[in-house]
Amino acid sequence: MARKDVFANITSPANSGTERRATPGYATHGASRSMISSLSELREKVAQAEQQITGETIIDLNPELLDSSFVSDRIGADDLAYGELVEGIRERGQDTPIMVRPHPTADGRYQIVFGHRRARAAKELGRPVRAVVKQLSDADHIIAQGQENSARENLSFIERAMFAQRLLELSHEKPVIQVALSVDAPMLTRMLSVASRVPADIANAIGAAKSVGRNRWTEFAQLIEKPSTLELARTFIGDEAFSSLESDARFERLLAEIKNATKPAKRPTKASEWQAEDSSVRAEFKGSGKSYSIALKANDAGRFGRFIADNLDRLHQEFLTSTRAEEK
Repeated sequence: MARKDVFANITSPANSGTERRATPGYATHGASRSMISSLSELREKVAQAEQQITGETIIDLNPELLDSSFVSDRIGADDLAYGELVEGIRERGQDTPIMVRPHPTADGRYQIVFGHRRARAAKELGRPVRAVVKQLSDADHIIAQGQENSARENLSFIERAMFAQRLLELSHEKPVIQVALSVDAPMLTRMLSVASRVPADIANAIGAAKSVGRNRWTEFAQLIEKPSTLELARTFIGDEAFSSLESDARFERLLAEIKNATKPAKRPTKASEWQAEDSSVRAEFKGSGKSYSIALKANDAGRFGRFIADNLDRLHQEFLTSTRAEEK
C-alpha cells in the first residue's frame, strides 16, 4: 500500500495487543475519575469502540489529508479534556484508532467519521493518526458518528439536540437520526423541539453546558422563542462578563436574567387613609381589582373592627340604597 498518505507500515488489531488501552476518547477528568471507574466499565467502553473496527485494517494517515465530518456534533471545546487527551497520546500513543471514509468529493483526501479530537491532537504532536478507512454512505457516516459519541456518553443534551437538528436540515430521515443518537421517537421529538427554538448563535454562546438536562433546556426554549426575549438574550451574550463564565454558569446566568426581565409587573394598588377627629383610630384602605382591604390602627382596633364586622349587613343595605338613589 505504497501511498504518499501512509506514514508507516500497515498494522492490524491483532498486532496491537501489547499496547496499553485506555477509555476511548480519553474523556477522563483527572486521576480521581480514573480511580473510580470500574474495570467492567472500562472493558465495556473499549469493546464498544473496538466493535466499530473489528476485522478492519488500521493504517497511519497524514493528519493534513483529513477533513472534518460534514456535520458537527459538538458545541465549543472542552480545553481540560482535550489537554488530557494530548498528554495521553504524547505519553503512550494513540490507543484507539479514529474512523475515516474516502472523501466523497476530494480525491486523495479523507473525511473524519469520528475521532476529530484525536486527529487534531496527532496533528499538534506532529504524528500520523491511526485510522480505519471505510467506504460509507452519508447515512452510515452519521450513524457511526452518532453511535460512537453516544457510547462515550460525553455529549451534552444540547449538543445531541443540535446535532439532530442539523441532520434534519440536511434532509436525513428521522429513523436514521434515531439510530444515530440511540433514542426513540418521543425523545427525538423533544430534542428537535428544543433545538428548533434555540437559535444556533445563542446555543454556541452558552456552550455545551454538560450538566444541564432536557427539562431546563425545554424551559429555556419556551422563554427564548419570544422575539422580545430573544433580543434581550442576544444583548446578554454580548457582554464580556458573560463570556468569561464557564458554560454551565453561562446557561444559569442567561436563564436567570431572562426570567427576571420577563417577570410580570405587579399591579399597582390604590391606597387611602382615614383618621378620626381625635386621632384615636386610623384606617388604611387598599383596593386592587376585586380585592379591597381595611387596616385599622388604634389601641382598641380589635373592638372597632368587630363593630364594623357586626354591622356589615346594615352598611351593605345603606350602600345599596345609596347606589339605587344615584342611578335614578
